[in-house]
Amino acid sequence: MAKKLYLDFNFMGLRKQAMTLSAALMLISLFSLFTLKLNLGIDFTGGSLIEVGYQQAVELQPIRNVLESNGFGDAIVQHFGSASEVLIRLVPKVDQDKAELSSQIIRLLNEATTGSIDVRRVDFVGPQVGKELAEKGGLAVLYALIAILIYVSVRFEYRFSLGAVAALIHDVTITLGIFSLLQLDFNLSVIAAVLAVIGYSLNDTIVVFDRIRENFRKVRKKTPLEITNTSINQTISRTLITSMTTLMVLLSLFFLGGEVIHSFALTLIIGVLVGTYSSIYVATTTALVLGIKRSDLLVPEKDSEEMTRP
Repeated sequence: MAKKLYLDFNFMGLRKQAMTLSAALMLISLFSLFTLKLNLGIDFTGGSLIEVGYQQAVELQPIRNVLESNGFGDAIVQHFGSASEVLIRLVPKVDQDKAELSSQIIRLLNEATTGSIDVRRVDFVGPQVGKELAEKGGLAVLYALIAILIYVSVRFEYRFSLGAVAALIHDVTITLGIFSLLQLDFNLSVIAAVLAVIGYSLNDTIVVFDRIRENFRKVRKKTPLEITNTSINQTISRTLITSMTTLMVLLSLFFLGGEVIHSFALTLIIGVLVGTYSSIYVATTTALVLGIKRSDLLVPEKDSEEMTRP
């Protein structure tokens, strides 16, 4: 008897607990998205962004006090990368010249410190542009999900396609929910990372579905649950190796890539972890709940007349 070359762990035996966990995380994420909402960055809200570097570590409260005393009480001041780098975000005001505004802020910062400051970056996004970016970013995610639904429907049986889309919605919702709960800065780089997460998660799911379909067609004496479990065990090593190598790169970007790429790397790290989990439990469990069976995946046999044609 041939020796098994794969694990024999009962993944599907934990499907009820996994789906309960997923449902809880989805509800928490949706609640946070509707109450706390996303902490939209300047890309979407519009406004001015000024990044400055000090010669040594600096406290934020004195900077806030200086700006507030000069009429900029709504300014958001935070460290950016290190304790000596400061990022200032200002909400746009009507009839306010952005060049004059940035010059005024830089002058106030210079007056409030004994040393010199280095102006690293000055950006401005108008409120109308920010609104358009938010709308187009949301539509990009929606169109990606629709395109994937069509693609998977053509390649697989419709129960598989619904399982794949359920996993993608699960991944995107939880990723956005984490950003909402932690009030992390949500900008265009995060939208780009979310689209990358959709592609990564779909790739993982298709690998599992391909093996399930293959096993359904050649294994006759097992139940759909047993075949699904066997298929996951056969592909889990590939899934984990891919996820671990991807995470190694993303963790390097997160810790060593600088603050500019911080949000992008963090989104992908969350997405890879959630996507790996959903390809094992959410996508496959959804297909099982919808009643996938061997007869749905059999290739239609050609009649004898067609087979004898040259």
